[in-house]
Amino acid sequence: MNAMNEQSLEKEYKLLLQSSKKLPGEKRNRSENINNNSYLERQSQTESNARSYPRRLPFALTQAKGIYLKDSDDNIYFDCLSGAGALALGHNHPVVQKAIYSTIESNVPLLTLDITTPIKDQFVEEIFSILPKEFSKNAKIQFCGPSGSDAVEAAIKLVKIATGRRGMYAFHGGYHGMTNGSLSMMGNLGSKNHIPGLMADVHFLPYSYTYRCPMKACESKCNLTCSNYIENIFNDVESGIVKPAGLILEAIQGEGGVIPSDDEWLRQVRKITKENDVPMILDEVQTGLGRTGKMFAFEHSGITPDVLVLSKAIGGSLPMAVVIYNKDLDKWTPGSHAGTFRGNQMAMATGIATINYMKENNLLDHVNKMSEKFFINLRKIQSETSSIGDVRGRGLMIGMEINNKAFDTATGQNRNGELARLIQAECFDRGLIIEVGGRGSCVLRLLPPLIINEEQVDQVCSIFSDALKEAESKFS
Repeated sequence: MNAMNEQSLEKEYKLLLQSSKKLPGEKRNRSENINNNSYLERQSQTESNARSYPRRLPFALTQAKGIYLKDSDDNIYFDCLSGAGALALGHNHPVVQKAIYSTIESNVPLLTLDITTPIKDQFVEEIFSILPKEFSKNAKIQFCGPSGSDAVEAAIKLVKIATGRRGMYAFHGGYHGMTNGSLSMMGNLGSKNHIPGLMADVHFLPYSYTYRCPMKACESKCNLTCSNYIENIFNDVESGIVKPAGLILEAIQGEGGVIPSDDEWLRQVRKITKENDVPMILDEVQTGLGRTGKMFAFEHSGITPDVLVLSKAIGGSLPMAVVIYNKDLDKWTPGSHAGTFRGNQMAMATGIATINYMKENNLLDHVNKMSEKFFINLRKIQSETSSIGDVRGRGLMIGMEINNKAFDTATGQNRNGELARLIQAECFDRGLIIEVGGRGSCVLRLLPPLIINEEQVDQVCSIFSDALKEAESKFS
């Protein structure tokens, strides 16, 4: 990685750490965090009951650099959430800051709707340059409102207009956002049960979840069984389900529990959609831009989607969302999808800076090396403890499924969300930020910045190990 930028980061890391009260790994007492508690009390009085992260991560943030966060009581944390995967280079990376300063100093318009600018032109060029050529050579791009959910809504609209069909196929465990259409295609029922009037004609299919096969097939046949079932739905004239406008899925389910699809299964699904002339939409809002060790998660399987949904990391820590699709689908008319903030020039500038940094510094190689180190460490921890049923993921998108001591992977009745949340809390109290997800919130999730170094990987794993053992002792 770029020596000058890394030296600058290291210097700022040290300044941040020197002025701290508790470093990562040092146990802190929440009752002593006077400033944090004061902020949290005011937040609970003024903010919506829908707020979520502060309930599990109860602190107020004042500073951040790279992988480090500082709270209002001067405690330091390792951030292995990274804005739910949005911060590819961590917090306040020098190249991102430089892009922000340069953009402001140039007096370019910061908001341009969908009117083009030199920055936008360069951003499109950079995005297309990192796409597989088989996809980019026939691609068009639509800028959306600056959230992944809005880009998913645009993708739904795109394929419905292009095909003239009304239905959508989605997958068990899928997550595509919280707006009406995207929520309709979510696997998790907790967010949907009390919402009337969701988008109609959404049909759910079994996802490649080998650890707990939805078809109850043995591991050697799991993915074949699931893909055969999907093929049968398409081909059976008595299936009861009309041909959809599109099929949407994640190559690695994120909120669903960090479940990587089997490469052969994904190739089979791509084959089925091609044979039936159904556009495949890949939601890479969380996996896109290097998170999995390739620029895009679908590259692991070698497929080419019809539609690609991107957000989070492509904005270089600022809001940005796009849909990139095969030009044959470009049937919509002017104004079919719009959004005031789709012309966010600052996010395009920071996105360019992030992409260039990744290319110039071979960051994908670094991601894969750090990933290997993480998996070695975490599987060692798994062997020494009793509650980790599965360690999985790709690149720096890692999940650990937490179970009861005695478990049967076939039944799925042994998931232990209560213990997972206790482990998360013990990590937090030691200065490590991780997330939970998956069915029953039983999967602990790591999404560290892609620039995490070897020493930090070891420290994160050491803290996690201590937190896990403490939680197990309290839970037993």
